[in-house]
This record gives sequence, structure tokens and C-alpha cells, in this order.
Amino acid sequence: MMNKIHKRWFSIAPLFEPSGGATVIEPLSSGFGWWAGAPSVLYDDDVKKFYLYYRIRKPRELGRGTNCFIAESNDGVEFKTIWEASKDDLNTASMEKAALVKTLDGRSRLYISFVDSEDNRWRTDMLEADNFEQLDPAKRVKIITADDVGVEGVKDPYVMIIGRKYYMILSYAPSPKRAEELQRDMHATADVYNTGLTKSHSALAISSDGVNFHWLGDVFSPRESGWDAYAARLSSVLYIPPVFNVFYDGSASVAENYEEKTGLAISFNLQNYIRVTEDGPILTSPHASGSLRYMDAITVKDRIYYYYEYARPDGSHELRLNIV
Repeated sequence: MMNKIHKRWFSIAPLFEPSGGATVIEPLSSGFGWWAGAPSVLYDDDVKKFYLYYRIRKPRELGRGTNCFIAESNDGVEFKTIWEASKDDLNTASMEKAALVKTLDGRSRLYISFVDSEDNRWRTDMLEADNFEQLDPAKRVKIITADDVGVEGVKDPYVMIIGRKYYMILSYAPSPKRAEELQRDMHATADVYNTGLTKSHSALAISSDGVNFHWLGDVFSPRESGWDAYAARLSSVLYIPPVFNVFYDGSASVAENYEEKTGLAISFNLQNYIRVTEDGPILTSPHASGSLRYMDAITVKDRIYYYYEYARPDGSHELRLNIV
């Protein structure tokens, strides 16, 4: 149970055995760099359907994040593709995590992060239509770029509507002290997070319309040392009143970039966080690097659906589901 008041256990998120559950999406091949994941999931009770965004990635030399998809399902387990976009559709070297949103007036939105072809830095844009099938990458609108907020990259949006306000959590890479001197090295590979020249932090932005966001800045940072000293990327929020259980991706150094593990923090306002997992991650894969990352979770009726990117024995990553 999430609450056992008689024991004074409050707002505790029930977890799962990572190797249990079911494979939802498999990678295209085996070995390091072949990944299916970075999910975003929601359930629309108006049509009684689950919607799942995910992206497929190949090794760097074969194109990195090449395609992303939205699929629908009646049960949250078996999905059918209803939308697809390629890296060419976004004019990008790679795309990564996105956020599915149904607005209060019924519109369908996708907030998506990808590498900006102009400066090789991660940015976040938004696509909107009457339904997810009709999203048009050519009609996307800018939400936040690295230049807008004076950082080296903004990516992996997680979007919630709270009291009619849009809350967007983002991974961002702060500019190092010698930023001008290091510009070429930071962005030569179109992924500043893989250089070790900066770190992966988390920030919050708020909006009244979901288009024009006010950047509130850093809310969750890597520690000076420990298992999450390089990356502290907030990935999903599970609200168990009055507490937000927030899962995050952590890594100790740049050597673990792409192979992060899942930690847990709690918050009452999404601006101040208390780490639960100080000594180590709370969820890992038993295989290969141990990576379990980009987890998203939603509650539907009396069940929690956990979707996560999970390292397989051959080093590839699959998209996996556990229902609690």
C-alpha cells in the first residue's frame, strides 16, 4: 500500500522487481548503442486508451536517435503505432525524450527534445494537433533553446498541468567557467552531456499556456561525490498526496553516460527535493551495465504502470513495463 497510516507510513511509492514485467518495445539489434526507450506515457480516460511515446536509437556511427513513435493501447501492454517521425523530419542529428500532454481543452501535444542543427545543442520544441496522429513536425514551435536560458543544452522534458499551470521539468547542461574556450569541444559531437565538460542538472519552467515558459532555473543537481555525482536528471513524478515521489537518472561520472540508474527523491512543491537514495540507486537492471533509466509512471485506477529503459544481457536497452 502507498499509505499505512496506522504505521505512520505516508506517501510511499510501491516499487517492483525490474527483471519482472514484460518487454514492450525491443531494440533494433543487439549490443551497446542499440536502444528502445526514453518513454512518455499517459492514459486518456475519455477514450479509454494508453498513449506511449518512445524513441529508437542506433550506435553513434549508424545515426544515434533516428526515429520516434507514438503508439496507443487498450491495456497498456500491447501497443499499435499511430505516429512516427524521423531525424530528417526534425532536421537533427538525434532526438531523445519527449512529453505527451492532453490539454484542458482536449488538444494533443508533444514536447520533444532534439539537437539543434544550428549550434549542435539540445533544445525543446512542441507539436500540437487535434489528436496525436495529426502531429506535424514541420509545424513545431520553439519552447526553450540553450541560448534562451544561457546554458549548453535543454532536453528531456517532463510536463504536468497543476492547477491550470504547466510545469516543465528539463535536463540542462550548465555552462562551465571556461565556456567560450570550450565551445568547440563541448558541441563537436552534438551531445554536450557525453563530453565530461559539464554535468546533467534538472531545472523547472512554468507557463500559463504551455508555450511561453518562465525559466525558474536549477532545482536538482548532481552531488559533489557519490553514485549521482555526474547526472541528476529528474525523469518522472508519481503524486501520492501530499507528496511528489520523483524518480531520477543518476550516474557517477561521464563514463556512465547513456547507462544511468534510477534514484528517488521526494518533494512537496517540485522546487525543493529531498534525496531518498543517498547511498545508491533504488532500481537497476541485473544485466550488463545495470542501467535502468528514463522511467515514467502513471496511476490508472488502482494500478501503477511503470515504463522504463532497461539494459539487456547483450548491452542493448529495451523498453520494459511493470504493473504494480
